Amino acid sequence: MTTQTATHVPAPATTIDQWVFRLAGTFVLASLALSQLHSIHWLWFTAFVGANMLQASFTGFCPLAMVLGRLGVRTGPAFGK
Repeated sequence: MTTQTATHVPAPATTIDQWVFRLAGTFVLASLALSQLHSIHWLWFTAFVGANMLQASFTGFCPLAMVLGRLGVRTGPAFGK
């Protein structure tokens, strides 16, 4: 009778890219919900998040990515400059 030990492979750490996408998606969904529940003016926040994502795709400048980098979060392919 042999015993086999299972090897545990840890999941890779979350990258800056994943955090940026997660937070941007959360902000967009939250502002859409708030626009329906509270005031239509919350859609301006949605527009701000979208505009920031658009400019980051061209320039590579993302304030959230800079903050996360300073906090020691591992870089991914999008913000690894």
